[in-house]
Amino acid sequence: MAVELDPEKLATLSDDQLYQLLKEHGNLPRHVAIIMDGNGRWAKRRFLPRLAGHRAGRHSVRRCVRACGKLGVEVLTLYTFSQENFNRPEAEVKALWHFLHETLSSEREDLHRQNVVLRATGALDQLPGKARDTLQQSIESLSGNSGLILNLALAYGGRQEILHASLALAERLSSGELSPDQVTEADFARGLYSPELPDPDFMIRTSGEGRLSNFLLWQLAYSEILITPVLWPDFSERDLLLSVADYLTRERRFGKLTEPVPTSLPAGDESFLDPKRWIRLLKVRP
Repeated sequence: MAVELDPEKLATLSDDQLYQLLKEHGNLPRHVAIIMDGNGRWAKRRFLPRLAGHRAGRHSVRRCVRACGKLGVEVLTLYTFSQENFNRPEAEVKALWHFLHETLSSEREDLHRQNVVLRATGALDQLPGKARDTLQQSIESLSGNSGLILNLALAYGGRQEILHASLALAERLSSGELSPDQVTEADFARGLYSPELPDPDFMIRTSGEGRLSNFLLWQLAYSEILITPVLWPDFSERDLLLSVADYLTRERRFGKLTEPVPTSLPAGDESFLDPKRWIRLLKVRP
């Protein structure tokens, strides 16, 4: 029996009922990616400094990690610090890296209890020493787990990643490992920051902004996208569940047709391929 995903019905369900319904439906996204936007606006509306918004957003990270783990999502990628974020005031940038160190140190045990594996993607050599060391220690301490992969995009830029992959491919071509006529998309993807991870099935952006902001430009080619007006610190476990429910209502065709296509023309209808007929039928009338 088909599982009902009517929005009006979903609104009446408890979180536990939503979990059960989504699991019964199946076909959940393997990889969810999130642009966590709106921390600054959240703080501004409350007459608080921007960093208060970043701290409040930590609770949303915790909620989404827990929800994705309970649903059985394989990978959760969070846009944590972009290449463009380096252009922010120096004091804010330093505070964000300190916040990363602080968060990883305090959340590590809880992530371990949830069986979470930690990864990072981006130009990680650009991280300051303390944050980079804490990140590596956290990755190593959680490496024996087998549950949700939490992938942090740090010092990350989609264009920079594509350039990185292009240079890696050029090196293989110049060394003779590959010839130009052999190159495939898979060969190019080998040079991405995290080629072992599947492309995101579903990308969520909070705060209502309708752009990708240089995030996973190669990997999001066929991802379903949801833009929500909810600011990141307000993004709840329920918001994540309802977002996944929205994803499950979509038909992912990847350029294909799902309905049967005739393999031959109707008998005696040779005019079907007559271009004059289609010009006449498709003509736009004033």
